[in-house]
Amino acid sequence: MPDIQPSGDEKPQPRTLVMVCTYNERENISALIPIILSYVPDADVVVLDDNSPDGTGEVVEELANESDRVFVEHRTQKEGLGAATIAGLQYGMEHGYDLIINMDADFSHPPEKIPELIATATMADIAVASRYVPGGQISGWRWYRHLMSRGMNLYCRFWLRLKARDVSGSFRCYRVDKLQQVDFDRFISKGYAFNEELLFRCRRADCTMQEVPFHFKDRVIGQSKINVFEVVRALWDVFKMPFTK
Repeated sequence: MPDIQPSGDEKPQPRTLVMVCTYNERENISALIPIILSYVPDADVVVLDDNSPDGTGEVVEELANESDRVFVEHRTQKEGLGAATIAGLQYGMEHGYDLIINMDADFSHPPEKIPELIATATMADIAVASRYVPGGQISGWRWYRHLMSRGMNLYCRFWLRLKARDVSGSFRCYRVDKLQQVDFDRFISKGYAFNEELLFRCRRADCTMQEVPFHFKDRVIGQSKINVFEVVRALWDVFKMPFTK
């Protein structure tokens, strides 16, 4: 019987990086990384830790010593979500990945959705995991969190002319070849408006976006980092964005 050879038409799997920004997520991250790798065993995981006093970075270091697919970047100070996310995206671009998936460490973003985001990224430049398209859900929030999130999304979609319905979430998959067209030196947001600004800058780079519904579940372990000051700063940052280059 002759050997069956590959047809030659099969496309190689995209080299994929899953990035997670952390600050005091010791308990969550130790459980999350093995689950991520169980759904995408060919992907790599990098954790950008903002010098967590609870030892999050050390926990990831131990996992990295056990797996050649786990990496940690120890950041010397807490500079905010935006700065940490940019560092992770730049890590992915500098190390030759094709796709970068960003997700939170607190299990609000289900790892089982990662393969669907990767598949969607073959049809769009950015695959956005969405709470606000048919099939999307939110569990564990009180009424004011729903009101705040809905209001922020409406404001950003109108003011920044974004077509996605969920522009404030961070669970997304980016094509690196399009991210390389974004000038990260122009970003003005370092806090919670960074997620909106990233879509805004990508829209200016003519990136296409497609949403994937998912079930958002509020964190069980740890505390949310958002507060009134962060909300006000985010609103002001979004207002300024269209006036920047």
